[in-house]
Amino acid sequence: MLRVNIYEVTSSDKKFLSRALKGKFQLSFFPEPLNERNIATAKTADIVSVFIYSVLDKSNLTRLPKLKCIATRSTGFNHIDLKFTSERGITVCNVPYYGENTVAEHTFGLILALSRNIHKAYVRTTRNNFSTDGLEGWDIRGKTLGVVGAGGIGSHVIKIAKGFGMNVLAYDVHKNHFLEEVLGFRYAALDELLANSDIISLHCPYNTATHHLINMKNINLVKRSALFINTARAGIIESAALHYALETGIFGGAGLDVFEGEDLVKEENQMLTRNVSVEHLKAVLEKNILMNKENVIITPHIAFDSVEAVERILQTTIDNIVAYSTGSPANIVK
Repeated sequence: MLRVNIYEVTSSDKKFLSRALKGKFQLSFFPEPLNERNIATAKTADIVSVFIYSVLDKSNLTRLPKLKCIATRSTGFNHIDLKFTSERGITVCNVPYYGENTVAEHTFGLILALSRNIHKAYVRTTRNNFSTDGLEGWDIRGKTLGVVGAGGIGSHVIKIAKGFGMNVLAYDVHKNHFLEEVLGFRYAALDELLANSDIISLHCPYNTATHHLINMKNINLVKRSALFINTARAGIIESAALHYALETGIFGGAGLDVFEGEDLVKEENQMLTRNVSVEHLKAVLEKNILMNKENVIITPHIAFDSVEAVERILQTTIDNIVAYSTGSPANIVK
């Protein structure tokens, strides 16, 4: 019977996974991410299942001699050293599709909150202040949305945008001109998209090609006062460019479900009980700067987190683990 260690699980995740896998595998559950501090807990595991905050780099993976399969409960896999897993013959499976509409809906939640000052109004009314001063919003109908990454999630964002009567520009290295015609958007170069979009929304994967895709070199191309939305990965925009754009009014506001250093900030409450790196302190400082801006909304990486999407993630993970155990692995990351 294969030993399966599952990390970053909630109590409800545990119940769902246990019902499907109990009796077929030796199961161990852990609420925390798998990293250098607890890597020894996985030393006898044949399969580990993780989410995005676990660190499966070469240093950690070398300490797992029995490991045969990693089932990440995410679409992205930048937290896994694929070069090393390939060399070691470790199979890596992901969840390629689970929340295209879910993330797209959260994206528009952020857009509408910023364009209509909903977050400011909510805070004001909780203080029994019903003044409307400074709360005037603006219509998104007729505005141009720039979608960076027009794949599964991005195409759902485009569909919603067209329902609102928006114009859409899309930047993607893989163009689908049939989709372009059916949905009524237009592909554009990144520079053109930045210069002409009233709202810029990121939906591309994070990899070496998209690392700091928006940066200090091209941030000044952005149409002044554009809204910036990121429900993808923090590293797609250079942190310095994000702060600069907000400070100078290049971005009129930002809706962020991700930001650089979010994995470190999650452990902020432990800062007084353990050694803290300069990187950790920088992440906390940058987060606090963003949180103090009235035109910034931060959500704690929950764009994917609906009842339906989580069930799809868990069920695909179950299928991936079972498929591997029967010798027919599915959803292999290559």
